[in-house]
Amino acid sequence: MATIEHDWVLLEPDMAPLAHLVPAEYRWIEASDGRVAVYGVCPAEPFQRCRIEHRLACPEQTLPDLWPWLTSLRGENAWQAERLNEPEPPRPTEEWPDAG
Repeated sequence: MATIEHDWVLLEPDMAPLAHLVPAEYRWIEASDGRVAVYGVCPAEPFQRCRIEHRLACPEQTLPDLWPWLTSLRGENAWQAERLNEPEPPRPTEEWPDAG
């Protein structure tokens, strides 16, 4: 997504946790024009939603345990990636006899 500074940041898709659950320096808020900005307001509004960078949720990145729900998300993302990369089961080489 484009930032208000006209840079780009890769945000985790389909994820909008409550802002108060995310440390201020990791919160990205969408502006009305679709661009995003770091939302460093502390404390965050109780029902404010935010976005997080993909690198924080990516299981391939080596990061400290920043907060427990993020660790769970990274585990879930790793599991989904494994399922997408599993090879399809081999197809049988012989055909079934015609029973009809």
